[in-house]
Amino acid sequence: MKVSDAIRLKRAVRKFQDKPLPDDVVHAILNSGRRSQSSKNNQAWQFIAIRDKDILKELSTCGEWAGHLAGAALAVAILTPEPTEKFQTMFDAGQAAAFMQLAAWELGVGSVPASLYEHEKAREILGFPAEWHARIALSFGYPLEETKLSAPPKKGGRAAFEDVVHWEKW
Repeated sequence: MKVSDAIRLKRAVRKFQDKPLPDDVVHAILNSGRRSQSSKNNQAWQFIAIRDKDILKELSTCGEWAGHLAGAALAVAILTPEPTEKFQTMFDAGQAAAFMQLAAWELGVGSVPASLYEHEKAREILGFPAEWHARIALSFGYPLEETKLSAPPKKGGRAAFEDVVHWEKW
């Protein structure tokens, strides 16, 4: 697989088959997040891997558009130190999320992120210590529609290169 193909073809998958992910697939996904780059190699993250359907359903209520977590075979909550203290904290969490999603895609597993807006509710559900914060969780699973994993790009789905890229100055 070429990285450029993954970047161009990966699609958000929000509906999943009711089928568990094998342990080796889950470990590969989590290990990809662990191996992602981070500012000053801080690796300021912890991951909570969730397979329990009751917990997934509860966690899906922590964000307005997080409902897809309830149907996932796996969710990964990405925990960070206080996210407002250092810009790189959420940037690094985002890189870990991207690495996990690309690894999943290569393995035929769909994914999509969810923003967690009800932070204390997420803490209650997942039981993590006060010094850690959950702002994002990823849903993973085999796509309900298998063609959704690499569907061709929609026309007009992305802004034109010329509309986004500025050379040397604005």
